[in-house]
Amino acid sequence: MTGEVGLRERKKAATRAALSAAANRLAVELGVEHVTVEAIAAAADVSPRTFHNYFSSREEAIVASIIDWSERLIDELELRPADEPVWDSLQHVYLGTLDDSPAARDRMIAQIDMVMANPTVIASQLAAFDAMRRRFAAAIAARTGTDAGRDLYPHLIAGAAAQAVKTSMELWAHGLTDRPLREMVAEGFEQFRAGLPQPGRQPG
Repeated sequence: MTGEVGLRERKKAATRAALSAAANRLAVELGVEHVTVEAIAAAADVSPRTFHNYFSSREEAIVASIIDWSERLIDELELRPADEPVWDSLQHVYLGTLDDSPAARDRMIAQIDMVMANPTVIASQLAAFDAMRRRFAAAIAARTGTDAGRDLYPHLIAGAAAQAVKTSMELWAHGLTDRPLREMVAEGFEQFRAGLPQPGRQPG
């Protein structure tokens, strides 16, 4: 029975991923306004009814990869040594998922341009990032003995880590730097750990 449940869950995850990938590809190729649920379902080789079993809208499908990415990161975070400093753990799991190849850069540019051209997708993306932050805060609270329902600490750490990654991705994708993405993210984490000292000044 356990094996059957596991297989069923893997099939569901694969269908969800296929729908999200199809939604993203069509949105980039055609523009969000020209993408329909029927087209997404057809590209993923499922029915529109199956689409609605997973997502309530095309926008939700487009940004679903953010939620799925956060779940993978949290799974990795929970496997890190319990006595490892939380910033070390977060840096390890984030850097382990980043692709800074030229092809990845091109995909990220197309993705950012597609999102920024559509206000409804921007709203869905912001909601997805907020859900990601809350998931990370809960995981960080469990590692640090804090309470995500009461304490600032896990939320601030989760938000800072996500912002370091997001900002690095945006600068890297838009060609404002030729530094590797992983190097930028690692520096962002290091600056947060140091308390964001002003450049050119020694911490007092």
